[in-house]
Amino acid sequence: MSDDEWLHPPRHEVAAAVGRALAEDLAPLGDLTASLLQDQLAEASVTARVAGTIAGTRCATEAFAQVDPEVQVVWHRGEGSRVEPGDVVGVVSGRLASIVTAERTALNFLGFLSGIATRTRQFVDAAAAGGSARVWDTRKTVPGLRSLSKAAVRAGGGRNHRGNLSDWLMLKDNHLSELGITASVALARDRWPGRTIHVECDRLEQVVEALHAGADAILCDNMPTDEVRACVDAAREIQGDGPRRTLLEVSGGVTLDTIGAYAATGVDVISAGALTNAAGVLDLGLDIGPVGPDGRARRIGVDPT
Repeated sequence: MSDDEWLHPPRHEVAAAVGRALAEDLAPLGDLTASLLQDQLAEASVTARVAGTIAGTRCATEAFAQVDPEVQVVWHRGEGSRVEPGDVVGVVSGRLASIVTAERTALNFLGFLSGIATRTRQFVDAAAAGGSARVWDTRKTVPGLRSLSKAAVRAGGGRNHRGNLSDWLMLKDNHLSELGITASVALARDRWPGRTIHVECDRLEQVVEALHAGADAILCDNMPTDEVRACVDAAREIQGDGPRRTLLEVSGGVTLDTIGAYAATGVDVISAGALTNAAGVLDLGLDIGPVGPDGRARRIGVDPT
């Protein structure tokens, strides 16, 4: 297994997602335009148009493979690699008809997931300027593409929050309205021993109660930085500053402009839905034609739309 295997989504998720995407393009009669092409061979380079961080290479490879197993893809830049405009990310070779049929699906995945990785890297770098807090994602992902999106977050230097509702228990305001924090934590501990119990709090008094209740993690939701700092101080006063201290997370409206200040409060984790739901797409192109000395293929007018 390669050292970067953990940066990729599971292979079965990749195959399923790519299969659905290709079905959108090819059902019911296949690629009519590509059927006009002669059975000629071609080589193409995947090229970065802008600076960013790469993710989704496994999905792009799978798109070409599902269209034509004989198409070869060699990646010059792997998951998590930073690229600049003009950098060759990879080279694709095989039948021209197969390449152009898979092109848009491959680039859709590569651009979408690289956009998430690029956005995550920006947040990670901004957080590092303020402190040592880790950057986590959320469940605010495109339905059906969560495992792919969370892999892209890892490629960008971030880490994953819970993957779904079965991973651990997160007690939010709606859950706490009936029993309150202390009773809810006790009931969760009884019914689901061994699971992480995470409590969402929107004020210092709730954080103090959750600390005394024995929560494994506390989410400080939409708090200003001075209140977050007070929560960190309260945790240290109640529990000390050892490795067993309850994990403290900040979330809610965190931006590139504010994440550094939140990291400086001493929290452990900062999560942001913007990593996956507002990332945009990294501009990558597929240039088809002879490859020159610079490793790039000459574009010959293939319309990527």
